[in-house]
Amino acid sequence: MVSFELSEEQRMIRDTVAAFARDEIRPAARPADETATMPEAVVAKSWELGLVGGPIPARFGGLDDQRSAVTGAIVAEELAFGDLAIALHVLAPRLIAYPVLEMGGEEQRKRYLPMFAGDRFVPGAAAIMEPRYDFDLGDMSTVARRDGSGYVLDGHKCCVPLAREARDVLVYAAVQGASGLDGVAGFMIARDAPGVTISEREKNMGLKALATYELELKDCRISAEARLGGASGNKLNFSRLMSEARVALGAMGVGVARAAYEYARDYAKERKTFGAPIAMRQAIAFMLAEMAIEVDASRLLVWQAAAMLDKGDDALKQSYLAKNYVAAAALKITDNAVQVLGGHGYIREHPVEMWLRNARGFSSFEGLATV
Repeated sequence: MVSFELSEEQRMIRDTVAAFARDEIRPAARPADETATMPEAVVAKSWELGLVGGPIPARFGGLDDQRSAVTGAIVAEELAFGDLAIALHVLAPRLIAYPVLEMGGEEQRKRYLPMFAGDRFVPGAAAIMEPRYDFDLGDMSTVARRDGSGYVLDGHKCCVPLAREARDVLVYAAVQGASGLDGVAGFMIARDAPGVTISEREKNMGLKALATYELELKDCRISAEARLGGASGNKLNFSRLMSEARVALGAMGVGVARAAYEYARDYAKERKTFGAPIAMRQAIAFMLAEMAIEVDASRLLVWQAAAMLDKGDDALKQSYLAKNYVAAAALKITDNAVQVLGGHGYIREHPVEMWLRNARGFSSFEGLATV
């Protein structure tokens, strides 16, 4: 029997993060989007919730909490309900901390994990996406070739969050001579290392408050110890890392979609034409009902993939299906929200146009978050 009944601890986490998203993130979302700046006070407060350092072992300064993909999905959804850009920013440290925690070598854990278990926000960055229309995780153009005692990396990445702000970037590249997802490795590279060039900040349709960059690697030489897992570490389970990333993005898509649905629903109840709320109009009522169904269906797909990860199962297929379904659903729901608001949906006085712009990116996002 399949059950998604949340534990008492998960309900407490959900309620705490939901209140934070409602009271702190949502009011800051529009100013952040308009000015393309991150509200540092909100980021600092988010850090106090322990959303990153919880699963880090106590010997590295963390809380030694049990890590759960379902719990991570709950947190991601609630934060994105407040604002997607801010959610991606405050969870960016996970992009380094969790892969190192799960698959890093002991020396890498000693070096990096204490950074993300301290009392202040420390940016993290991971470079996965490439500026190619036919980009494929299993066929990356960024290549790492063995050279003596180390590696040389060449390639081009895009949509790298906080690349200029983070001390190090976890770069994923295809190891020369290998193929498919099993041939991908991660490399910890200092942002100012020789051979690394970071572009000016990207100008995106959505996520305007989130700083993303292109990153170019040209004859970038690093030691073998920079490989995730260490020079003689275990082989990287890139498939699992991408499943975790897709669950996180799927959950965030649910958060954005739910925000748009609830805003449109409440607007339709208050907005009156010919003496009655527009929610009473059949066309609007049916549209809202369909939006509600899609939100719940999307969440169930995400939670199913997350539950598989928590059991240690291969969730590559399920996470892919969930993320793709949510990408389409979030775009449709946010677009419907704009339609429900009519002319008001197109102006910046209401947040639905911002949510539509943000939701448009889910079809191409890869690796911007993790649970």
